[in-house]
Amino acid sequence: MNKRSNPLDRFARDLPPGELLWIGLRPARRAPMESVSNAMALATLGLEGDHRTTKTAGSGRQVTLISQEFIAQTAHFLGRASIDPALLRRNLVVSGINLHALRYQQFAIGDAILEANALCHPCSRMESALGPGGVAAMIGHGGLCAKIISGGEIRIGDAVRVITPGSITDLFANEPT
Repeated sequence: MNKRSNPLDRFARDLPPGELLWIGLRPARRAPMESVSNAMALATLGLEGDHRTTKTAGSGRQVTLISQEFIAQTAHFLGRASIDPALLRRNLVVSGINLHALRYQQFAIGDAILEANALCHPCSRMESALGPGGVAAMIGHGGLCAKIISGGEIRIGDAVRVITPGSITDLFANEPT
């Protein structure tokens, strides 16, 4: 399996690693989020215990990520001191890495390898979760959707690091020619 070519690949390798701060599972559609300290990432499915694993395998929205920095920006726009990540309904909260620079990149969190593919736009439920202006505050700060390329355990505190094509940890790179 080859990674999708992206002209920004050469810059992504210079991203310093970030850190996984929070993990949330949605046991059922519209059910309250459950905060956990670790989760098993299941290749092509999602996080074990999250309702997304019962959806079509291979979906581009197996896991959703948002950065603590995006959450802080959203809180700023809403005039709030902070926002509980469970309100935003994203699976993973990371910090210290430019989340948008991960788009179309493969990256490791714990023992799992993910690939971010699409922006995760806020839905209309953010108006009720965050109050009036919730959707507008999150535009451009909703995070990313990702696929799980290779499963494994992820834990709060794990590094979030880009897998440079051709590196020893890149399980899917082509052999050099």
